[in-house]
Amino acid sequence: QVQVAESGGGSVQAGGSLRLSCGASGFTFTYYCMAWFRQAPGKDREGVAMIASDGSPTYAESLKGRFNISGMTQQRTETDLHLQIDNLQPDDTAVYYCAANQGYCSGGSLWLAARRYKYWGQGTQVTVSS
Repeated sequence: QVQVAESGGGSVQAGGSLRLSCGASGFTFTYYCMAWFRQAPGKDREGVAMIASDGSPTYAESLKGRFNISGMTQQRTETDLHLQIDNLQPDDTAVYYCAANQGYCSGGSLWLAARRYKYWGQGTQVTVSS
């Protein structure tokens, strides 16, 4: 069973930075893909960024430039995924979730849909004050 757990959230002032981390273990497939999502109060969960099985990243168009995802998605039974967020804004306030799915995924915006991921962490809160 794949297990996923996030860490690194917190409260920051606008303009600050945070680095979120996700530990994932239990992979039994050679390839998998992983992603970060976020859900603000009263809003739907949205895809932030993902890493495809070949290691290539995909970012939500509206979030490009301030977010950087890193991690490995192949030939390991466990891995770490990170999300660096710079110049945080109050609109970034949300619970951030790490997600994983076993099997090869090619990446692209279609893989920013929550329905494509089977394994989820509990989430980590990010709060940005103005």
